[in-house]
Amino acid sequence: MERNLQRLAARMAGLGVALRPHLKTCKSVEVAQCMMVSRAGPATVSTLREAEEFAAAGVRDMTYAVGISPHKLDRVIALRAQGVDLSVILDSFEQAEAVAARSRAYGLPIPALIEIDADGHRAGVRPGAPELLRAIGELLASRGAELRGVLTHAGASYHAHGASALEQAAEGERAAAVAAAAVLRSAGLPCPVVSVGSTPTAHFARHLEGVTEVRAGVYAFFDLVMAGLGVCGLDDIALSVLATVIGHQPNQNGGWTLTDAGWMALSRDRGTAAQAVDQGYGLVCDLAGQPLGELIVGEASQEHGVLVPRPGSVAPAPPLPLGARVRILPNHACATAAQFDRYHVLNGTPAVEALWPRFNGW
Repeated sequence: MERNLQRLAARMAGLGVALRPHLKTCKSVEVAQCMMVSRAGPATVSTLREAEEFAAAGVRDMTYAVGISPHKLDRVIALRAQGVDLSVILDSFEQAEAVAARSRAYGLPIPALIEIDADGHRAGVRPGAPELLRAIGELLASRGAELRGVLTHAGASYHAHGASALEQAAEGERAAAVAAAAVLRSAGLPCPVVSVGSTPTAHFARHLEGVTEVRAGVYAFFDLVMAGLGVCGLDDIALSVLATVIGHQPNQNGGWTLTDAGWMALSRDRGTAAQAVDQGYGLVCDLAGQPLGELIVGEASQEHGVLVPRPGSVAPAPPLPLGARVRILPNHACATAAQFDRYHVLNGTPAVEALWPRFNGW
């Protein structure tokens, strides 16, 4: 984990932009303190529960990077009244009206970034809609809120394979955000923040001219999806689930080894299924984190994981006796971590050095 954090911090420094790490993956104060440049931030969150937990731990600069709903604005105001510089994001006139109205009601301007749709992936104002962009910006700036800038997320980068495709995704993300900022500025509106970010694009952007900050989150742990995209190697994956062999079924489809880690431990995420190498529900490793041949979690029920050789493999499955323990690397670190309430921290030895609490909720 420490190596992963140092890698991206050095890259952002070399590109001359600030890093605003996304804490949605870790949901842990201890991990967050490793990720942030200081204990006060800056940081990105995906739930107001995260914002409240991290605020209680002393984080004072956060972006809530999920489109704001009007009923959540009272919690935003409460955090800002405590001295937390929490900004929100939005992509519609209706959201902007709600933010402006609540700002006026409390006499506390809520800073907002306008979300830009860089790649048709999910949410945001389309780059081809400058009139809407200006209208939202003018409403925020003139009706009691604060127009802080623009923000985008290249979600389609999670389906880009190879360095060239990832570089193109990063440039598309950068260009969309910078163009949106230019639209606002040409209308005489402020746009101090130009925020982009995803773990793949953060690692493959060739330059970030016009960008002020980058957001990324899963890079702290990485996972099999990131490895499948070529963003990291298997030995960069810092998160695993420790599982125990609880039985064998030699007559089931060439032989099953059963563990006590099903989808309640690993999650149902099958993000590698669409990649060149399908890792099932996770890649099986020894206690040192080294893959055990071609062994994957091929099937999962609530509390059972079925270890099988990857389809097409000719390598024999290694013998794993009853009680043997294995580490399973996750497809999606965010989803797997969400199944647990703590991290067991290792540092080069099998001994657990610390337990770091984590939380869920909204």
